[in-house]
Amino acid sequence: MTDEQKRIIIAQRIAQELSDGDVVNLGIGLPTMVASYIPPGIEVIFQSENGFLGLGPAPAPGDEDPDVVNAGGQPVTILPGGACFDSALSFAIIRGGHVDVTVLGALEVDAWGNLASWMIPGKMVPGMGGAMDLVVGARKVIVGTSHTTKDGKPKLLRQCRLPLTAAREVDLVVTELGVFKVDHGSLVLLEKHPDYTVDQIRVVTEAPMEAAPELKDMVLPV
Repeated sequence: MTDEQKRIIIAQRIAQELSDGDVVNLGIGLPTMVASYIPPGIEVIFQSENGFLGLGPAPAPGDEDPDVVNAGGQPVTILPGGACFDSALSFAIIRGGHVDVTVLGALEVDAWGNLASWMIPGKMVPGMGGAMDLVVGARKVIVGTSHTTKDGKPKLLRQCRLPLTAAREVDLVVTELGVFKVDHGSLVLLEKHPDYTVDQIRVVTEAPMEAAPELKDMVLPV
């Protein structure tokens, strides 16, 4: 699989987790792709921690408004009924438990639902941003990440080694190889890529992993 194929598989599968009426925050990078795969008939309200509710798609070239950008600085639009407000209100929404789902990437995630997503010691990083608040404040936390690093090392670990973004807050992990539920020190494989066996997935997964009795194949993008 190419990197782009992996990203599409992950984004499309995460979109299936969203329900009509959900308030959803999408992290920078891969998670923003989820908005392009919302199933027909499902309407979600996208929230951005820099002060927006009701984000719409990217504007047409030439129609960008420099004052309307998401938390990653990318131009967006605001749908009818949307709103903008200051950071204090935005984080009151997040910390008050009013975000139904947050989707974000990961450097590492482990079998206890711990998440490391914001820094590698010794390297320059832009900062944590709103990730700490979102992971703790959202009702459901979904991590979307490639299954391994670029050099083939597992990203789903027995225990995170990098500084944590939050402890024991991740509910679901979606990679190009499968969908995993965090379950008190192990990962339960709910769905797998149809071209891979459970044993092949286990080889590249450091975390303890078991297959769900009702394990099924992921439905891949056409």
